[in-house]
Amino acid sequence: MRPVSKDQPGLAALDATLPPTESLMEAGIVGLPNVGKSALFNALTAAGIACENYPFCTIEPNIGAVSVPDPRLDIINRYLHRSRVIPAVWKLVDIAGLVRGASLGEGLGNQFLGHIRDVDAILHVVRCFTNPNVIHVDGSVDPIRDIETVDMELAIADLATVERASDKARRAVRAHDQESQMQLEILDLCRARLESGQPVRGLVFEDALHADMLRELHLLTAKPVLYIANVDEDDMAGTSHDVDRIRTRAVDAGSQVVAVSAQLETELTQLDPSDRAEMLQSLGLAESALASIARSTYRILGLHSFFSHNADELRAWTVRIGARAPEAAGVIHSDFQRGFIRAEVYSIEDLVAYGSEKGIKEHGKLSIHGKDYIVQDGDVIHFLFHLSK
Repeated sequence: MRPVSKDQPGLAALDATLPPTESLMEAGIVGLPNVGKSALFNALTAAGIACENYPFCTIEPNIGAVSVPDPRLDIINRYLHRSRVIPAVWKLVDIAGLVRGASLGEGLGNQFLGHIRDVDAILHVVRCFTNPNVIHVDGSVDPIRDIETVDMELAIADLATVERASDKARRAVRAHDQESQMQLEILDLCRARLESGQPVRGLVFEDALHADMLRELHLLTAKPVLYIANVDEDDMAGTSHDVDRIRTRAVDAGSQVVAVSAQLETELTQLDPSDRAEMLQSLGLAESALASIARSTYRILGLHSFFSHNADELRAWTVRIGARAPEAAGVIHSDFQRGFIRAEVYSIEDLVAYGSEKGIKEHGKLSIHGKDYIVQDGDVIHFLFHLSK
């Protein structure tokens, strides 16, 4: 083992042949057919994947890597002057539209449910726009009915998963397996919630083992959900009665709502940055939908960002709220976590106040932390670590 010198913190110590081990946040865009899922996906990823006005245009999931807008990167780089600035990235998956009966195999239900099990969060697009040229599978716009359709199919699918897992656990209990008895109790709690029409995400376990058992079931209704109200261009603030109804529903579900016009976002992607900013300003919008959706998705997943840099590169990273310094180091690379020595941390506010890292050190604002330090949102961190030979 050899210690990395203070001139080799963070990314600078990475061997070019070793890829970072950051696990990307993955969110799945779901909803009924023709609610604007693929249009929103195309706008957010600028992928240009064709979307048509008929159900099941999306068959296999489209996947895009999306940069997370973070103005703090620009602030930091005013003082650090790095040649490359890399935002945090998350994975967005556009999943086939779901219809009533999907849990029984209707439409592309089995494919839909299979793909959604793999994501960390659900972005549920709900149609609030009116357009006689865009077919609605149920014949009319009713966001609450549409939400209930999707929620019911997810719950039915979860009940089937719970029943299969319960059968297996009962057999193990008869063989005197104590852990299976614990799992069976958790499954009974899940069944009770689902049969009463409640999602599993409302279950909270203080015991880490219980929480792990629940996660291992990969239940659809256990995933956090963000409702995206796809509105008309003349209702960008989401003031309509339909959006208010979704907000009420979201409060009951412990979730949030972002109002977005997928059509407008599509138009914005076709403009150069200066024209895009001018158009947003003319509409009274401070930011694009991507920023709102990314921030809200971070919030429902309990995530935030920290920053690291080397001589060439400034980069944002995603970490769970409450993560300690070694875990944050491991987001950059597993070697950082294994050989963690300490973290040198300063705030963006101090960088602005003192103008440089040198100024921060001279004023005693660079803090040194060990393994117990809990990373804060917006921390700028140098990690020092031992690197295996």
